[in-house]
Amino acid sequence: MTHRLALVLIAFLSATGVAAQATEAPTAPGAENTENAPQLVRSGLDAKLEDFRWVNRLIVVFADTERDPRFIQQMELINARPEALLERDVIVFTDTDPAAKSPLRQKLRPRGFMMAFVGKDGIVYFRKPLPWSVREISASIDKNPLRQQEIRDRRQP
Repeated sequence: MTHRLALVLIAFLSATGVAAQATEAPTAPGAENTENAPQLVRSGLDAKLEDFRWVNRLIVVFADTERDPRFIQQMELINARPEALLERDVIVFTDTDPAAKSPLRQKLRPRGFMMAFVGKDGIVYFRKPLPWSVREISASIDKNPLRQQEIRDRRQP
């Protein structure tokens, strides 16, 4: 029920012109307190992969500048369907400052634009040099054995 309400809220906010604010911090399905709801998109400058192991899947989007057209396109694609990523326990980290040498940048070693997917187990499952739609990202996540187990567990009464 709250998942449907969140979708209706996002659709309403899109129609009223505040979609950018809605997709920066959408309400997680089942979250009752919006103050404690997880943010979908966060800065990755201080993030460490280990802090999210067995809790969240991570999409990490790197670019040398926030003006990179591939970075802009990737973020537009992500912001177009945040509910699909939230349903899969995804957090999106962005890093557009190579000079900062963030822990994520040191671990994943991007060159220019790169989008990487890190599973809940901490394994880097893919790195892509071009933007991917949320549909493509979701399909890749759904092939993961841990995600398949989560789906099976939700089906059982």
